[in-house]
Amino acid sequence: MDITKKLNKNLIYKFIEKNNLICFFISALLFFLDRISKIKVINFQLKNDSYYINDYINFQLIWNTGIGFGLFESNTSIIYNLITFLIGCILIFIVYLIIKSNFLEKILFSLVFAGGLGNFYDRLVYYAVPDFIDLHYENFHWFTFNVADIFITIGIILLILKELIKKDAKF
Repeated sequence: MDITKKLNKNLIYKFIEKNNLICFFISALLFFLDRISKIKVINFQLKNDSYYINDYINFQLIWNTGIGFGLFESNTSIIYNLITFLIGCILIFIVYLIIKSNFLEKILFSLVFAGGLGNFYDRLVYYAVPDFIDLHYENFHWFTFNVADIFITIGIILLILKELIKKDAKF
């Protein structure tokens, strides 16, 4: 058998393993939760300016052309397209990590993948990411973010904690 065919066959088998399918199902579910939240907020914001929840949180739609928390925001299409391309490459790499990791890491990478895919989709469709969750205390406002950002943040924090706990267990 040709080595290329053998590698492709192994990759396909690896992709459709039960644990990988579970992780991609989780990613799809989280992606759709993110999409629903953004669609609801966009439709609501077309009619209203913002939505007050309490003294610490409100929903106010902001279109983000940068990366997380508005970093590297730019009005030039070259920078925007470069960032979008890099995010696409990172998402492909995360799929590779999901396939090659143990089950716990697969789940955590799935959180990051789902959030990244949700924001990547928005970059392709809207040419910006709709951020709307505004946390604040009096005059201090945290960066405005969305549900996808929550998935990314939780996944990364748990991956870091997992590594720290794993390193502590060796001593």
